[in-house]
Amino acid sequence: MRENNVVIDHLVTQEAPSVERAVESILSFIGEDPTREGLRDTPSRVAKLYGELFSGVGRDPAEFLDTVFDEDHHELVLVTDISFFSVCEHHLLPFTGYAHVGYMPEGKVVGASKLTRVVEVLSKRPQIQERLTSQVADTINDNLDTRAVFVFMSAEHMCMTMRGVRKQGSQIVTVAERGAKGEVALLKDAISLASLKGCR
Repeated sequence: MRENNVVIDHLVTQEAPSVERAVESILSFIGEDPTREGLRDTPSRVAKLYGELFSGVGRDPAEFLDTVFDEDHHELVLVTDISFFSVCEHHLLPFTGYAHVGYMPEGKVVGASKLTRVVEVLSKRPQIQERLTSQVADTINDNLDTRAVFVFMSAEHMCMTMRGVRKQGSQIVTVAERGAKGEVALLKDAISLASLKGCR
C-alpha cells in the first residue's frame, strides 16, 4: 500500500492550497471564524483527509486480481463481513456497512485479501451504493475466470440519518449477480441472509 500512500501524499502536496481555501470559505459561509484557534489547522486537516477518503479515484481495482493460483478448485469461494466505508456523491456524507462477496471459480483462485482490496479501492471514491455493488461484481467477473459472482452490500447512509428523513439505523441493501443462474443460486444459499450484519 506504500505506492498508494505516495499517490495520496502527492495529491495533498499539489492540491492542498486550493482545498484549504475552499474549506476556509465553507467555514466562513456557516458563520465561523477560520482563524480562531480550534479551526486554524482544520483546512489542512481536511485536505489530507480528502486525500485518504478519495484515494480510490483513478486507481484500477483489477490490479489486485493479477495474481491467481491454479488450484483446480471449482467450488464456491466466499468472503463475508467485509467492512467498508464510502462517501455519497450527492451530499459528500459517509455511508458505512458490510460487503459479502462470492464467486465460483473455474479452477483458478485469487487470494481472499485481494477481494477485500477490490471493495476498498472502489469504495474510496464519490459513490452511490448501487454503482459500488455493480462495480465490485463486474471487476471480479471481468478479471477472474469465474462461472458466477454474487455481491451483497448493506450500509447505513448519513445522508438519511443526519438529515432529510433522519431514520437512524436504517440500511440500504444492494445486490449484484453475474453468471449462470444455478451457480448464483448456490452462492446465495451459502450466504445466510439471516446472519448478515444489518439485516437481523
